[in-house]
Amino acid sequence: MAFVRGFFAFWYDFIIGDDWKIALAVVLALGAGAVAVLAGYAASALLAPLVALAVLVAFTIALVVDVRASS
Repeated sequence: MAFVRGFFAFWYDFIIGDDWKIALAVVLALGAGAVAVLAGYAASALLAPLVALAVLVAFTIALVVDVRASS
């Protein structure tokens, strides 16, 4: 049981880390991309770059919010 607990503790710390807002923003951006694929937009050549841009923008916004809150 200690192995299972340690396994999940590692992945929680690896994905969530110190800031859950950044992890949530990235998951939401990837989720929006998954919805677009399920809606049939996977044939679009712009979908992958747009999802990558959405992940980058979501990460940047979450990071800026945290930096401003700490200063």
